[in-house]
Amino acid sequence: MYPRTGELPIPLQTPQELDTLDVLTDSGDVNETPFNVFIGHNLGHRVFTMAVPFRKFYDISDVANDREHGPVAQRPLDEGHAKKLAVYMVKGLVSAAKMRRLALGKDVSEAFDSVLRALGEQPYFSLQPIVCNIRDVPPGGTGAGGIRGLRLETKSGETAGFKVFLSERHILWVIDGQHRRHAAEMAMNFLDSVRQTGRYPGKGAVLFFEKGKPVSDADMLVWTEAYEAARAFATLTVEVHLGLDIDQERQLFHDLNRLGKKVDASLAFQFDGSNPVTHFIKHKLTDDLGIRIIDTEVKDWSLDTGALVLKDVVAINAIAFLNKGNIAGATPAIIEPRETTVLELWGQIVQIPGFGDECAKEKTVAAQPVILKALAKLTYDLNFNNRRPENAEELYARLLAGIPEIDFSHENPMWRYYQMSEDERLNAGLSGLAGYLPDENGTANRDIGAMQGDYFRFGAKHNDIFPLLADMIRWKLELPSRREA
Repeated sequence: MYPRTGELPIPLQTPQELDTLDVLTDSGDVNETPFNVFIGHNLGHRVFTMAVPFRKFYDISDVANDREHGPVAQRPLDEGHAKKLAVYMVKGLVSAAKMRRLALGKDVSEAFDSVLRALGEQPYFSLQPIVCNIRDVPPGGTGAGGIRGLRLETKSGETAGFKVFLSERHILWVIDGQHRRHAAEMAMNFLDSVRQTGRYPGKGAVLFFEKGKPVSDADMLVWTEAYEAARAFATLTVEVHLGLDIDQERQLFHDLNRLGKKVDASLAFQFDGSNPVTHFIKHKLTDDLGIRIIDTEVKDWSLDTGALVLKDVVAINAIAFLNKGNIAGATPAIIEPRETTVLELWGQIVQIPGFGDECAKEKTVAAQPVILKALAKLTYDLNFNNRRPENAEELYARLLAGIPEIDFSHENPMWRYYQMSEDERLNAGLSGLAGYLPDENGTANRDIGAMQGDYFRFGAKHNDIFPLLADMIRWKLELPSRREA
């Protein structure tokens, strides 16, 4: 709260003839909208913070990234990133609708929890403040042409906040948050479509959620109340700077986006309770199978504890579940039906001799993540790939049965195939492997690794290497070559 000195709030003090924040009046005009704000000084620069209804923010804001509409102070919009945020926002609005019913003392139907489970549950939802600038005012909002406002006081006379009046010319130019702004529009379009048509949107919609299917009465209540929450209950927090020029907007954009430190991947996965793949790792692999997971890789193999690095486990499961390099876009509807199959894979992996032991990397190449990525690739291809063979179930059973029997030792000559001559391959019994591997005359990377002392170390370019290792395992277990598909 701000104390008052005479009739003016501190630090707002200026001659009273100016119709600005510094001279707070009670009058208004028909072209203004009132907002309750807190006034502060971010590193000395006057700003105010306000809570805007989720539905309203898009209407009163704009983004300076179109050269045809004036100076550019933003990067181009990434539609894919905005779509991911929109999905998060829809989940948050459903959660907000549920909390609103609880606050009003109303019963919460099972449909709310059912929708949240389908979208992806998590323990908490929130969006960081959006940073904006009102351009057509003097710096700090003071002086002629500033923003009108009045003081909001407690019964004891202390200043609790301010009510400011923004007219049509007071556009909130987004400095940090254009993807959140666009995502909010996408989320509202989804809710509008569901409410108006009674069906879930099809191709091109923000959500995959049961595309084209009719909305049940129970679910319609959820979406209707999520829409109502966006209009009145759920808000976006906005920090508004006053009177910045284009160079100042660009500098602030840089500082907000470049001076922060990115969260370590393993820490992010450890803290994330929303993605179903990380949920599978935490509850199935660590709890049920007892696989030990650490955040940081141990470089010295003699100090290896046998634990796997979390970011590697996430990458392995991303391949097994989704055939992707990351778990972005994973949903319970996709992941949960596949959990039993992938868990069977891990159940066989832990049976590999030496896996998970002290100094595991010295005992077996299976302790190197790229081998596990190869097994994950085979799991996806034989279970979830649209082009899987007709007898894929039988082939997957053969893979599972063969995993503990494969020679995953460092001495297995199969890993050194690309370093051998034709005669050496023949003597090692590897002559038939050529039919499973890509043409060696191509330009693709064939440097999968090398013996270093007593140990075979695979290379760092996993995306090039694990498909070749998967081909080798196919050959060893007499599975069909992927080139036969």
